[in-house]
Amino acid sequence: MSMLNVGRPTAPEALPDNDYKHPTLTGGRGLLQDEALIFEMGAWDKTGVDLDEVDLDLSDLGGLTRDEAIGLPGLSEPEAMRHYVRLSQKNHAIDLAIYPLGSCTMKHNPRLNERMARLPGFADVHPLQPQSTVQGALQLMDSLAHWLKTLTGMPAVALSPKAGAHGELCGLLAIRAAHEAKGQGHRKTVLVPTSAHGTNPATAAFVGYRVKEVAQTADGRVDVADLAGKLGPDTAAIMVTNPNTCGLFERDVVEIARLTHEAGAYFYADGANFNAIVGRVRPGDLGVDAMHINLHKTFSTPHGGGGPGAGPVVLSEALAPFAPAPWVVSDGQGGFRLEEREAGEAAQAFGRMCVFHGQMGMYVRALSYMLSHGSDGLRQVAEDAVLNANYLKARLETEMTAAFPEGPCMHEALFDDRWLDGTGITTLDVAKALIDEGFHPMTMYFPLVVRGAMLIEPTETEPRAELDRFAEALLALARAAKAGELERFKGAPYHAPLRRLDETRAARQPKLRWRPESPTALAAE
Repeated sequence: MSMLNVGRPTAPEALPDNDYKHPTLTGGRGLLQDEALIFEMGAWDKTGVDLDEVDLDLSDLGGLTRDEAIGLPGLSEPEAMRHYVRLSQKNHAIDLAIYPLGSCTMKHNPRLNERMARLPGFADVHPLQPQSTVQGALQLMDSLAHWLKTLTGMPAVALSPKAGAHGELCGLLAIRAAHEAKGQGHRKTVLVPTSAHGTNPATAAFVGYRVKEVAQTADGRVDVADLAGKLGPDTAAIMVTNPNTCGLFERDVVEIARLTHEAGAYFYADGANFNAIVGRVRPGDLGVDAMHINLHKTFSTPHGGGGPGAGPVVLSEALAPFAPAPWVVSDGQGGFRLEEREAGEAAQAFGRMCVFHGQMGMYVRALSYMLSHGSDGLRQVAEDAVLNANYLKARLETEMTAAFPEGPCMHEALFDDRWLDGTGITTLDVAKALIDEGFHPMTMYFPLVVRGAMLIEPTETEPRAELDRFAEALLALARAAKAGELERFKGAPYHAPLRRLDETRAARQPKLRWRPESPTALAAE
């Protein structure tokens, strides 16, 4: 027996089934400390620092001074530090284990990117600095724009959108402006496949378009015949994700683009899944007119990134003149400037997406990722992401039912809940039981076109050992479900900091603010 295995049970038996029946006296679980809300911990009559009383003339505040206590709990520095460290231990994170959220591409963020983003010239830049003092930042934005255009085969890019849905808004506003410039403002319909991300129809409706659904075929792809029958003189655009939300490549994408353009409409591509084809396929070659790129999905910048995200939008030649300001412009002599107004080169710009230019930290991380990988490395990103997803599909479909079993998938493997028929166990129960095994659950019940969907995206950064660990946990749970171990599933999670919540009530009656408990009034009062 290898000494490395002594005292280390295999994953399915790592915690005994009855462990949850013996709660600790403190609420802690070994090294995982129980932790109250910060408002319940700190005393209201103290502060963690000593501040001298000052006598100031506050007349220039126009009466806007505080007349009550600030209402914040006072904590010492070690108390505050321990509080947030303990909270961090309750969160699942990509640095802890695989994060298999389908259609979300939660992959490792290289620390090189983080170090570059913290360089003083980038981390400390201010949007109101004179342009002469931020030439390096503008050059980086220009370089990032160049590589985004190169990777997508598109002639223009707007960097300022903050995220995917914001990018969708940018693309559709450019499409609307282009139609209006041609006297085609009557086009008010956007076609959206049934398996689309929910933001697609929501964004189209927000812009003022009517949304019409396009059916999908039995193999999970856009029904081209249905699309052809719904395209017409009132169609403004079609919004297609490719690879789509079922984890499949739209084989008829070129025909979809041809039919769309023939009808006088534009082809908007949701770029959420660009990670599956980056370095291998250029969307511009497929006939795409606009596509947002989630830098936090394809180019490893963190979700959120400590502030706004980034969802640049690449545009075709037909839409490029309508890109929003500001534009980064080279003077041809190594200098850069921002075209801030809708005038001159940006005369047809539809306006601005935001006050400033975007999130510099996200730009730095994305460009660092591109340059460190190179063209061959980015191609390998897509190939490994697809390989990992197909590996999980092959392993898991021995016990689970693949939604579309014929042929390989792309970057994510999609399963339905037919394998749970007759067990009394649901997709939600499986997800809760997976938490007990130390994994973040996969995306559940999405896409809506698949019953009890379980959408798994391992990404390219997971090694085979971690894929096997995840697969073994899911396979063990599948066998337990079929063996009738209802208690394991219906009461899960047992080992998380909190037990299963009433999610319906939480959604309908959320508690968004902590309030102190008020003493119960006596009848005599």
